[in-house]
Amino acid sequence: MTTSPLFRLGAALVCCILISQALGQDCSCNFHVKGDCKANNNACECRLPIGPDMVPINCSQPIPKCFLMKRESNPGKAGRRPKPENALVDNDGLYNPDCEDNGVFKARQCNNTETCWCVNSAGVRRTDKGDKNWKCTELVRTFWVIVQLTRNNTDSIPEADLKNAIKDTITNRYKLLLKFINNIEFEGPLIYIDLKQNFTEKTPNDVDIVDVAYYMEKDVKGDPIIPLNNPFQILVNGKNVPVKEPLIFYIDEKPHEISMKRLTAGLIAVIVVVVVAIVAGIVVLILTRRKKGRYEKAEVKEMNEMQKQLTS
Repeated sequence: MTTSPLFRLGAALVCCILISQALGQDCSCNFHVKGDCKANNNACECRLPIGPDMVPINCSQPIPKCFLMKRESNPGKAGRRPKPENALVDNDGLYNPDCEDNGVFKARQCNNTETCWCVNSAGVRRTDKGDKNWKCTELVRTFWVIVQLTRNNTDSIPEADLKNAIKDTITNRYKLLLKFINNIEFEGPLIYIDLKQNFTEKTPNDVDIVDVAYYMEKDVKGDPIIPLNNPFQILVNGKNVPVKEPLIFYIDEKPHEISMKRLTAGLIAVIVVVVVAIVAGIVVLILTRRKKGRYEKAEVKEMNEMQKQLTS
């Protein structure tokens, strides 16, 4: 039985419509709540609003940390709702970075100021600060990231089960290959997750460990970047293991170049407190010894007087 050209054309149109509808349903950004995705020629194209720009992104894996930081540091529609001028903001480690087209940090950062410094591949400052003439010859790679977490009442959970649950969360949620999870250790309530990935091991399609750490830090702090319909969980036997207080450590392939020439206000305050405590301790020690010396002299004087009375 043969079919007419008109029938075949109609069938082809129906197939195209069904494929487009199916693609449109699956075309969404799994790694950012503000990702804008549209089906185009049987492909899902996604963009992320950063300032006035719509930056092309790959929503099938974590978005580069440089793009995420840049979006957070830009006000208005590119970020969250603008805060009142008198609101307190914790800007620890957050600045408006310069990014390469592929989302990699530029080696030199100036944050729209006359002060510049060099960063590693995680965007963390690794040198002292200087003026616009400050040179950064290369972007030094962060090959080792330590994620420190605090667990709540998990002593009854076997460590092997908890390790496997953490690995499952990292590989499934952040798409990091298992080989880059180097080690997981427990020390009391603390969990240490070692992520290692040197320059020769990472391929262009591999998720970067610094991006995973940034996503995980946001998840644990309760400020997730991934859509809320996919909550962060570490599941052991179907139960979520609560963790808190994330702390991230970055180790570079080359030693950092930060000197002690410029002390931060926090470090100066600590030094002042320590010095004051030492001085106070010395003063107390001197006064105690003087007081003890007066008592000893008084006792000797009384003993001499008593001896004179007995011999007279």
